Amino acid sequence: MARIHVIVLPGGGYTEHAPHEAEPIVDWLSGLGVQASVFRYPLNARHPVPLDALRAEIRRLRASGAERIGLMGFSAGGHLAGLAALEPGAEGQPVQFVVLGYAITSMETETYRPARLILLGENASPALRRSTSLDALVTSESPPFFVWHTAEDVYVPPEHTYRLAAALADHNVPHAVHVFAHGPHSLGLAEGAGDVETWTTLAASWIRERASP
Repeated sequence: MARIHVIVLPGGGYTEHAPHEAEPIVDWLSGLGVQASVFRYPLNARHPVPLDALRAEIRRLRASGAERIGLMGFSAGGHLAGLAALEPGAEGQPVQFVVLGYAITSMETETYRPARLILLGENASPALRRSTSLDALVTSESPPFFVWHTAEDVYVPPEHTYRLAAALADHNVPHAVHVFAHGPHSLGLAEGAGDVETWTTLAASWIRERASP
């Protein structure tokens, strides 16, 4: 899997980068034999500033020899990962797969409103909110997704994952979706958190499949 490089995007509501969703994730991926790095995208910035920065990082990695790029994002970092993979213009910096943990996927719901206000502003138009909602951006050409969440997440409810999963299914995009019964938001590797801890085992198998020629 040496040809793959995974960009890790920690969460933090677009106001910070959660430390436990950064280097510990890279260390876990490295243990799988996957090259990875944390990308600390711009914070407290309006769309498309974070997206443009991530696309520049994808271009940089490709120029340095990465053959396949994967994105792994958590919470707000998951939203950014999904935008980079799905938003019109992604064709110029394509990614091969995406892994999302308890990600914000919709800017049309009222859940986790603070992140939306930071990214889009107080008076974002319905069109802008729609165009930054991942479920609205899925096409039949979208890359494969692995998505996990917990049913008890009160900050970013599993509705976000369900909306994205339905869009992926509607467009026949390869995907795996796991919603675990228990666990709060922002679990990271979820070590010692019960059944949800198995997300890393499931994701490792899925990533290995993506690495196959």
